[in-house]
Amino acid sequence: MPFGYVSPAQAMRDKAEFARQGIARGRSCVTLQYEGGILMMAPNTSSALHKISEIYDRIAFAAVGRYPEFETLRKAGITYADVAGYQFDRRDVTARGIAIYYAQNLGTIFTESLKPFEVEIVVAEVGEQPEGDQIYRITFDGSVNDEPGFVAFGGQADQVSAVLKERYSPGMSLSEAFGAALAALTATGNGERTELAATQLEVAVLDRSREHRTFRRIRAARLEELIAEARSADAKTAPETGPAPSTGSAPSTGSPPSTGSAPSGGGSAPSGGSAPSGGGSAPSAGSEPPTGPDRGSTDRGGGVGGGDTTPPNPL
Repeated sequence: MPFGYVSPAQAMRDKAEFARQGIARGRSCVTLQYEGGILMMAPNTSSALHKISEIYDRIAFAAVGRYPEFETLRKAGITYADVAGYQFDRRDVTARGIAIYYAQNLGTIFTESLKPFEVEIVVAEVGEQPEGDQIYRITFDGSVNDEPGFVAFGGQADQVSAVLKERYSPGMSLSEAFGAALAALTATGNGERTELAATQLEVAVLDRSREHRTFRRIRAARLEELIAEARSADAKTAPETGPAPSTGSAPSTGSPPSTGSAPSGGGSAPSGGSAPSGGGSAPSAGSEPPTGPDRGSTDRGGGVGGGDTTPPNPL
């Protein structure tokens, strides 16, 4: 065997690990359906280098990873869509066709090139009805996944997806979908949240109500308004979880002294055989304290710390 030989399986594993590490260094991007179309959001401080772009009339593109690499793919997708629409019909250009085109190119690069592309791509198409919406996720090795409802990719995708799963519901309004996406992107995993300003976000939608070209970016005043609505909605829902300590109020535990009236009935039981002078205190001493365990039982808590606290694996 020649010196420096690496098996094909090991080479593929090394390429996959290299691509995953490069993608994980970026920030996550979110794509989700709402009542009026599809929302795309990504943290991005640049006003010129876009992660989210238009591909065709009702189709949009979002990517994370190395900008030069996914920009090359974006331009190739636009060329493919324009040629297909010119040769056939504009209605023949679909997100599914573009997703397969990207998958073929990424799969070829992954297997034949020494270095794979460090990118993950989402291609979304808005339909005339919500049932016609399509979201496809294409990974660095050419795998294609159909993602109904929502998808988070790049960066800490598992953590972002967990928050989206809790907050997403079909038929959300634009402000509700924006709030869910913002909460997912700003979650830190320890119960806290970071703050993102309007200048740190790139947001776009595929608006179902628009004719011909449905893609539009959300900027400036409208973006500030959506952020304010999301924060006010979170502030309103926070008090709903606050009153929980009221269940631990003392009156409920103070009720056992009412059982202390039992000595009036307990004193009538002369079977104790004790002296009458101690008869008043004997019943209370012979009974277990109200907060203590029954005789023969155990005071060990059930399930305290017994849950699985293993954190989710990172992407």
